[in-house]
Amino acid sequence: MSLRSRLGRARDAFAGHLGGVRSGAVVDAAAWDALEDALILADVGVATTADLLRRVRERADSLAVDRPEVVLDLLKEELVTRLGAADRGLASGGAPSVWLFVGVNGAGKTTTIGKLGRRQVEAGKKVVFAAGDTFRAAAVHQLELWGERAGASVVRGAEGADPGSVVFDAVEHAAASGADLVLADTAGRVHTSGNLMDELSKVRRVAEKGAGTVTETLLVLDATTGQNGLVQARRFTEAAGVTGVVLTKLDGSSRGGIVVAVQEALGIPVKLVGVGEGPGDLVDFDPAEFVDALFDLDDDDRSGACSTA
Repeated sequence: MSLRSRLGRARDAFAGHLGGVRSGAVVDAAAWDALEDALILADVGVATTADLLRRVRERADSLAVDRPEVVLDLLKEELVTRLGAADRGLASGGAPSVWLFVGVNGAGKTTTIGKLGRRQVEAGKKVVFAAGDTFRAAAVHQLELWGERAGASVVRGAEGADPGSVVFDAVEHAAASGADLVLADTAGRVHTSGNLMDELSKVRRVAEKGAGTVTETLLVLDATTGQNGLVQARRFTEAAGVTGVVLTKLDGSSRGGIVVAVQEALGIPVKLVGVGEGPGDLVDFDPAEFVDALFDLDDDDRSGACSTA
């Protein structure tokens, strides 16, 4: 299934807002306003939208073009350029490497670990899951189910145990068993609670006290939260040194522009996106493919645009 079809509401909403621009003979003042509205409603952010359109207008003026299809191509190029410079690879160091997953409850941390762990096992890696969300028995149980499906071992502690101790034990288990990678769940943190964020910082420190090295700290964000996700991202970055973002539920959100907002505001790349419930629905984020899918029209939109042009 293509990313275009998986984007669902994000693609439909954005393409719908661009319908009036595409149907015009030229990009006039009203069309520029429509472009601004489309980007803001997609949660690109007000400041980033203004900067994007300023750059696109400068390029359009320098090329002396005002045809909708050309201006939209310039906007696509600008988006890809801004998104495309980041390193989106998942780093590994000496075995075992540790990837920490942080984020608020409900964002999809445990599911993301399961899906990504499955991918790593299929790639030939020996993987250990650390069930560090010790305050939610359901999360531990869910991770154990994913471990069975993926072929990964799971280290857990007693309910309510110190999350850092569970992660430490998982790293030591991985080192003793010759595992390549530890994927560590952490308790869902309320980003407005300072003491809990301090505890998350402690988990990260403890994860590196033994045989492992933390090479990724991945912030799992629910795409449906839109700009609210930026508040989370800032706090988690301060607490845990976030290296990348996993944007979940992108298939069910109309706010796909949050991809741009996160990277522009924080300098943190989106490395993976969740576009469905299936085990294979966690995919590497490709800026060019994403932007193409976001701007793409379905057949009904195409025929409507052609008939009004």
